[in-house]
Amino acid sequence: MIHGVTAPPAAVEGCSPQHDMARVEPEYDREAINRAGTLLREVERHGRVEAKVDLQQYWGALDVINNWRSSHAYPLNAIQVTLRGTARRRAGKYLVAQRIKRLSSISHKLDRFESMRLSQMQDLGGCRAILGGVAEVQDLAQYYGKMSRQKHEIATVDDYIDKPKASGYRGVHFIFKYHSDIKANQSYNGLKIEMQLRSRYQHAWATAVETVGMFSGQALKSSLGSEEWQRFFSLMGSVVAMREKLPLVPDTPTQRVPLLAELAEYAGRLNVADRLHGYRSAVKAMQQPTQSGASYFLLQLDPTQGTLSVTGYRAENIAEASKKYAEAEAAQAGSNADSVPVSVESVTNLGRAYPNYFADTRVFLQLMQQALSGHSRGIVVPEVHIEPPVGPAPRVPGPPTNSKIE
Repeated sequence: MIHGVTAPPAAVEGCSPQHDMARVEPEYDREAINRAGTLLREVERHGRVEAKVDLQQYWGALDVINNWRSSHAYPLNAIQVTLRGTARRRAGKYLVAQRIKRLSSISHKLDRFESMRLSQMQDLGGCRAILGGVAEVQDLAQYYGKMSRQKHEIATVDDYIDKPKASGYRGVHFIFKYHSDIKANQSYNGLKIEMQLRSRYQHAWATAVETVGMFSGQALKSSLGSEEWQRFFSLMGSVVAMREKLPLVPDTPTQRVPLLAELAEYAGRLNVADRLHGYRSAVKAMQQPTQSGASYFLLQLDPTQGTLSVTGYRAENIAEASKKYAEAEAAQAGSNADSVPVSVESVTNLGRAYPNYFADTRVFLQLMQQALSGHSRGIVVPEVHIEPPVGPAPRVPGPPTNSKIE
């Protein structure tokens, strides 16, 4: 997080496929963008005062960064709309969502990777398709990799299903370079957009990692924090891979019996089931009056208080949504709270696309509990309903202790 600074309002775009959207074009060259990123990295590491960055210099850098990330919204929307149409034609069940990378995520990533330059960051704009099964993920990946005639160039493809990450993460990632022959859109040519393809179970795993990370204040998604939690999620990655009959996570047991024995050990040590149930109970989904036809949503989660605020906006009110998002980022700087602007087709899809913000790890818990029981059955979970809070929020379980196995 950025320490001891607040940010002025800035535009961060997002849009549903049904509407035109406000356009933000790149206004700065790569040198200026990289200078702003370097300054953001220093503030992330040392704080503004210790880094000897004055306010005017900092505001200037934020202007550059906000313009750069906002300019990815238009090409992101174009690629997301294509993904949605392709998934509709080729997949039985699917869910597509998109997001522009948060300022806190940008600064954290720059801090982690010393050699990274902001102009090279490939996931400032990202969209994701969550599909019913692995066969649909692989079909869509093959379509994009070999058969698609789209104009956007594929810069890189990372298949974390065939070769899972040591963390347990699995999915297929494409990086596209946007391209348009339309003159009005050519200022966006070359901007990079990330597309992720996951099965439902792979998404459940990733959701649990993000939920535990947010509530415990650990960057587990970046393979940082508690070694016990990291090992638990590596083991669960292999459990899910075994269920999907796919390659297991490196450095985990290759046989079911020792894999489940170690999983049971860590699940008990970390009290996983109770913690995840507690996190979900703690979240009071406080939906503010959502405008009819809203397709753009601002999620504001405070894990300490166990509250989630969901505010919906119509496409014509994106400017207001962008201002509210910038204000939320500024107010949350240096805290464990989190805000993200997202675009999905409807509010009913919100909980399915971003279950980590609702602490909804029910699919993950069923995967774990079925594995430990020795029975793999179908998993059916009711839709997430966003309701106003009733009564005080339950206590959120604290971060894991380093207790030993008895």
